[in-house]
Amino acid sequence: MVQLIDVFKSYENGTKALKGISFSLAAGEFSFLVGPSGSGKSTIIKLLTGEIAPTDGTVTVNGFNLNNIKMAKMPFLRRSIGVIFQDFRLIPKKTVYENVAFAMHAIGASPREIRKRVPYVLDLVGLDMKAKTRPFELSGGEQQRVAVARALVNNPSLIIADEPTGNLDPARSLEILMLLQKINELGTTVLVVTHEKALVDAFSKRVIAIDGGRIISDGMDGYYNYEED
Repeated sequence: MVQLIDVFKSYENGTKALKGISFSLAAGEFSFLVGPSGSGKSTIIKLLTGEIAPTDGTVTVNGFNLNNIKMAKMPFLRRSIGVIFQDFRLIPKKTVYENVAFAMHAIGASPREIRKRVPYVLDLVGLDMKAKTRPFELSGGEQQRVAVARALVNNPSLIIADEPTGNLDPARSLEILMLLQKINELGTTVLVVTHEKALVDAFSKRVIAIDGGRIISDGMDGYYNYEED
């Protein structure tokens, strides 16, 4: 599903973001990727989505080798990954239904497929009654649920949630994580990238902790302690 083998990443400005990262995610796994600001979390996300390539080492996602993936294959990689962002990134003028359907339009889905799939995912995230509502009429938690539905609508095998609760209060944050757990139980691999210790501690899941571009712990023992800069 996902495999990083001895991955290094250096940027043109001289920053050494990753210094020999190795881990794998099995199909159907739910894991947290944690660490302080500047630890390398964002670089790992960019590697997994094909936005950047590693300086050294190997990155494989859903059968695609991202070291030398051809541009013609990039859309197929992106269809197999759903990404949830902290800032929701919804289209203000479109309804909830239209925001989710837009992701299907982008990959050339037929109108029939869209009519069948969108109501299903809206029901899954508990927004079936909000289909005609626009984002500004929703709470922050509801907007993030729309973002989850949009990430799910093309039936990806991997969901990457990048600080999905950063703009939410604790109750709504827990709600979103429970929704992601439900999605995982339906068979989707989920990687949640976060620095929120309380949330990670609330779930008995694998925790991959990084700091300074290196993995410092990996297991089911919960969150490690660190001091933010």
